[in-house]
Amino acid sequence: MRSIREGGSGNGGARGLPLSPTLPHKGGGSAPCARKNSGSIMILFPAIDLKNGQCVRLEQGDMARATVFNLNPAAQAQSFAEQGFEYLHVVDLDGAFAGKPVNAEAVEAMLKTIKIPVQLGGGIRDLATVEAWLDKGITRVIIGTAAVRDPELVKAAAKKFPGRVAVGLDARDGKVAVEGWAETSQVTVLEIAKRFEDAGVAAIIFTDIARDGLLKGLNLDATIALADAISIPVIASGGLASIEDVKAMLTPRARKLAGAIAGRALYDGRLDPAAALTLIRDARRS
Repeated sequence: MRSIREGGSGNGGARGLPLSPTLPHKGGGSAPCARKNSGSIMILFPAIDLKNGQCVRLEQGDMARATVFNLNPAAQAQSFAEQGFEYLHVVDLDGAFAGKPVNAEAVEAMLKTIKIPVQLGGGIRDLATVEAWLDKGITRVIIGTAAVRDPELVKAAAKKFPGRVAVGLDARDGKVAVEGWAETSQVTVLEIAKRFEDAGVAAIIFTDIARDGLLKGLNLDATIALADAISIPVIASGGLASIEDVKAMLTPRARKLAGAIAGRALYDGRLDPAAALTLIRDARRS
């Protein structure tokens, strides 16, 4: 069975450029502070994965193991906004496989429904697609497969749209997976991440494929090791299972991480949004 994933786990978001204290709002502007490398506070990103126009969750990126959680992604996005989330993470799963946007109608419906920033990955493989999505109101695009196949695209996009381009790196046994996770490359996450050190990339969204959608907990060891090795902000993704993962993100050892992506745990009730966001707000005030 082929896996299909790109642009960071739908279970993923980040701050702006490494020295920027704010996140861009939808369409440009600024949003609440994300944590700085010296240590501050994380952003928790609720995830919406799109398949056939529906909001789904996958297990380990396998399209054959998809669970539909909402037939109306815009309504789901509105629910997340009403719960108090500050930034939405969206992945066009069909687009990741096709190599071009497929669920554009659903994405555009979300943009019309909510005011919070949205970052989008899946099927973004050229500069024209980057620009088209940013023009439509996407705050930040996430480039996955193309970051491995065509790093010059990432550099060009990041230069043309500062703070609005992130890179999604998804790892299987330490190696980067591409083409919707259907293929595993021979390069490591760190090797790819270092290519973009001075390119102006807003964030690296790092997903542990083995944990994605299985509620096994974040792979903080690997994520923190990556964050320690590069200057680009890193977002943890894949496996967030409970409030304990949120607490772990707020500990001193995770101070360099810019945020985490939450997916299945939110949909099946294992993670209480109010409790998680309260923890984050309290940490932000301390």
